[in-house]
Amino acid sequence: MNATDTSHLSKVTPPRLLAIKTRQEKITALTAYDYPLARILDEAGIDVLLVGDSLGMSRLGYPSTIPVTLEEILIHLQAVRRAVRRALLVADMPYGSYHVSSKQALKNAFRLVKEGGAEAVKVEGGSKRFKLVNRLVDAEIPVMGHIGLTPQSIHVLGGYKVQGKTPDSARNILDDAQQLQEAGAFAVVLEGIPRGLAMEITRLISIPTIGIGAGVGCDGQILVADDLLGISFLPKPKFVRQYVDLKEIISGAVARYREDCLDGSFPSEAESYQPEGNLTVKAFTRKV
Repeated sequence: MNATDTSHLSKVTPPRLLAIKTRQEKITALTAYDYPLARILDEAGIDVLLVGDSLGMSRLGYPSTIPVTLEEILIHLQAVRRAVRRALLVADMPYGSYHVSSKQALKNAFRLVKEGGAEAVKVEGGSKRFKLVNRLVDAEIPVMGHIGLTPQSIHVLGGYKVQGKTPDSARNILDDAQQLQEAGAFAVVLEGIPRGLAMEITRLISIPTIGIGAGVGCDGQILVADDLLGISFLPKPKFVRQYVDLKEIISGAVARYREDCLDGSFPSEAESYQPEGNLTVKAFTRKV
């Protein structure tokens, strides 16, 4: 990229993600849950920001993503929306928000777009979501699919286990990817599958694949930002690369602040407001 090339600053859209895949370049994606971090990630040039239901475990202290509500997604989505200028903003549809009927799913997806400012929604599941994805796309709502290890299905899957390890399972996941493409999804997240399977899916479908625990052969990668930054209290999955330990940095800063408060060195004179003129304590003393 030369000094006058500003293409990396232009707005990211679903068609642009497809163009990145076509050029055989890479897509970058991260989760975001609040204004400050979303602004930092957006200004750093990340292509896709996902307000994921992973916020339930990362920020709300839930044991899984299943308890996350649509209202909780909306609160965080609205905060992120105020920060994002360039990235494509995608919102997770949480568990229970699209499972009852297409009418319910449309109503909730509309809320994420109209009230939350999402530019696309993400739903978990492959072939069984064909009609839902098609209906959302018909309603002018871009849809990102999510297959492989789907966290909303952990009770059925028996936990957070790698999927697609057997020939039958691999064929089912490949079929899921093809069905999502046919239904109109603009991209698909591949989570927790063997890298060879992810490479084959990426080769066979024309829409971008975004990997998380799926190897380097995907069109792009996504991580939970809290894992990347080292501010998660959860066990670190094998596929996570932690780039900094913010937990240690923050803990150290807070410890120094506490010490300075206790020994009286904070606030200093320079950090305190001074009176104007010759104002003294006597000026505040009431005459009897």
